[in-house]
Amino acid sequence: MEILQLELVDLPAYRAIGLTWEGPYTEVPELKRLIEKMSQRIGELKGALKPELQLGLSYHVRPDGFLHYSVYEVKSDQIVPKDMIEINIPAMTYFKTHHRKGENIGHTYHHIYQWFKDSDYKPYRDPDVKYFDDLPIKHERYPFDRDLEDPHFDILIPVVKK
Repeated sequence: MEILQLELVDLPAYRAIGLTWEGPYTEVPELKRLIEKMSQRIGELKGALKPELQLGLSYHVRPDGFLHYSVYEVKSDQIVPKDMIEINIPAMTYFKTHHRKGENIGHTYHHIYQWFKDSDYKPYRDPDVKYFDDLPIKHERYPFDRDLEDPHFDILIPVVKK
């Protein structure tokens, strides 16, 4: 396995619209169907800024699973279509790496956990929210041409100094 390329990036605030799912890890196949459904509905978001880049925003706010937003970044005047939601993400500093096609996602996340142990940063935690994972917030960016069975994507985790 190659060494992961790791970097810190500052990203501006943005608005996103899409579908949401909350459930236990045992129901992740349902989440995968929702992600596919959202990718098929991108045409409803005429104000999408990067229609080729689907975002998966996961928040580990339950002990048996997580809350997930399958969304696209949109312009400020984009109307929220029926049965979709909007989420506003603040400007933040993120740990960023790329998960390569053909690699094991567990290994990728193992390297991420190791980076946090060895770095001057820790994952950001909203002080008003109870989280149930050492990486409480995970933002993934999926390119349009990904293979759903063996995807490649960017992983971004909001960070603060220790």
